[in-house]
Amino acid sequence: MKIVSLCPSLTELVFDLGKGEELVGRTKFCVHPADRVAAVESVGGTKNPKVERIIALRPDLVLLNEEENRVEDARALEAAGVRVHVSMPRTAEETAEMVRSIAAAVGAAESGEPIAADIEGRARRVRESARGRRPLRYAYLIWREPWMTVSNDTFIAELLGMAGGENVFGGAGERYPTVTLDDLARVAPHVVLLPSEPFPFGTKHVVELSAALGWDDSRFQLVDGELLSWHGSRTPRGIDYAERVITSV
Repeated sequence: MKIVSLCPSLTELVFDLGKGEELVGRTKFCVHPADRVAAVESVGGTKNPKVERIIALRPDLVLLNEEENRVEDARALEAAGVRVHVSMPRTAEETAEMVRSIAAAVGAAESGEPIAADIEGRARRVRESARGRRPLRYAYLIWREPWMTVSNDTFIAELLGMAGGENVFGGAGERYPTVTLDDLARVAPHVVLLPSEPFPFGTKHVVELSAALGWDDSRFQLVDGELLSWHGSRTPRGIDYAERVITSV
């Protein structure tokens, strides 16, 4: 089977399902597993894939994510007779089902089941552990200039929420709303989480925000954006990591 993956987390999943040798195309953002992914041809970005090149590779299956990829690219591939698999999990349970679905599509159902079951098992454990615990009010910033955050209709908020996190911007009408520092000051979260992606927050941004808001540096926490936003074979570790983030404050 010849597979093209247009989503970094799905590329990693294909390798973890034991089907990495069947990948003939991936995006330039597909960086895991680092020691193997470079051998796979890059076919552009998630939002601007080289559709004609993908068609020329004659893949049996192209994996896409509804949020990462554009619907027009999916339609162009389908119009060319290419089989596509589109997913968009928002919860741990939906991620487990996505793993099963992709595993079946690439002929690796037996390899997918342990990953899916691990996701479900860890989600149950973390939710049970969080019962009765005082919620931790957090804000999760994903971008700077403008400042952007996440609503509860996101995979990120799902992982943090199951561990006992309460998203101060959770009720926003947009999935990724733009906010101001005045908004942040008004909702006054216990902690502001600054991930490594999509914007690469670092120590200098902690200093910047601390000074702008007049809050102590300890109120800001740098976190691993991949573990909190990649859905697939990274999700079991992401669930445990989200719990550590919430309970460590």
